[in-house]
Amino acid sequence: MQEIPATKFVKNFGQYKEQVQREAIAITSHGRTSGYFVSEHDYNEYLLLKAQSRHSYHISELPEQTVSAIATAQMDSAHDHLNALMD
Repeated sequence: MQEIPATKFVKNFGQYKEQVQREAIAITSHGRTSGYFVSEHDYNEYLLLKAQSRHSYHISELPEQTVSAIATAQMDSAHDHLNALMD
């Protein structure tokens, strides 16, 4: 991934607009990365991956209906043999 200072990026945006179709570009300011310039395709792929990622929640963040459903859930009797393993 190429790193470009922000001032150079602004001055040569047209050049980087084409280059970003091949690879993402890190934009730096005072020697530190401040952001990334990515193609529309890469950004859409990122959004898709982000939407598909798993989320974990603290019990206090769950709706009462979900907490109740978890508390009253029963395992299918086809898996009763697994309960014997816990004894």
